[in-house]
Amino acid sequence: MKFLSEYRDADVVKRLLTEIHHTVTKPWTIMEICGGQTHSLVRNGILDMLPREITMVHGPGCPVCVTPIDMIDKAIGLALDSKAIICSFGDMVRVPGSGKNLLQAKAAGGDIRMVYSPLEALAIAKSNPEREVVFFAVGFETTAPANALSVILAKKESVKNFSLLVSHVLVPPAMEAILSDPESRIQGFLAAGHVCTVMGYREYYPLAAKYKIPIVVTGFEPVDLLQGIWMTVKQLEEGRYDLENQYSRIVREEGNLNAIAAIEEVFVVSDRDWRGIGTIPMSGYELNDEYAEFDASRKFEINPEKVEEPVECMAGNVLKGLMKPHECPQFGKACTPMHPMGAPMVSSEGACAAYYHYSRQNELVS
Repeated sequence: MKFLSEYRDADVVKRLLTEIHHTVTKPWTIMEICGGQTHSLVRNGILDMLPREITMVHGPGCPVCVTPIDMIDKAIGLALDSKAIICSFGDMVRVPGSGKNLLQAKAAGGDIRMVYSPLEALAIAKSNPEREVVFFAVGFETTAPANALSVILAKKESVKNFSLLVSHVLVPPAMEAILSDPESRIQGFLAAGHVCTVMGYREYYPLAAKYKIPIVVTGFEPVDLLQGIWMTVKQLEEGRYDLENQYSRIVREEGNLNAIAAIEEVFVVSDRDWRGIGTIPMSGYELNDEYAEFDASRKFEINPEKVEEPVECMAGNVLKGLMKPHECPQFGKACTPMHPMGAPMVSSEGACAAYYHYSRQNELVS
């Protein structure tokens, strides 16, 4: 635990806050991309300790939150209509589709199982050769290597009843989509450290140069986040727009080459729909032709209609950083974790859930 406690040290936190207060002279708006970073900022009260000149806004860095409604409906259809065993991470099961969520589909008779790894789903397929087993492959680049390895093993071991329902999304295209939005007010980014652990950060150099915006690869503990904010503010105050790596104890520029090789063997980059945001070109992964037999979307004839978020749900604006969760009129009223209107209220990395559970702003609307 010493390794973690060093990055939660109260004295270091105080020193970094002092540095930030001494450095900032102008208003700046910074977006942290990852939902895990959002939860850490809110849970640890960091937003309340920052100078009033610094506004932190919360990006679309929750893959569960941006999984399209029709993909959830497809998973439910596979469970109820095709009688497949659907395996999913636990944070997906309560995200609303157009009608039911996966937990309600389970109550309606669907064989839906929560797992910790796609390899666990592959083991279920081996143990049930008479059943089709589908793993709901949701995530950013961080979960892609394990998902790739599961189909590499399935092919090697001739497991024919295993497939992936792929809804992978990629971070750099989402950042570019945010920056190119005329309504965007983002002046600096905290990039997601876990994504860069896998992919490295070479893709971010062109973004920093093109949009003249500082990008700091940042971890998740309070010291990480405050150091990342200080590094970003320092660049902004000095008129620089460089790419810097705060998370250097974990992240290397080239990333994890073995993980990248597994991804490139199995996936190709494609356009992807993002819930609440729309289609972002070349922002997702899908299985390539060599592994098409493991693609549930090709294997099964399940094509639900595309459904938009309820018009009263402001999740899309929250995901794009255009509003804070508590600024949504439904927050804490019609929309709660027990009765979520949008995915950010129920996901374990959703910004709305973070504000509901941890933020003093929730007290203002309760």
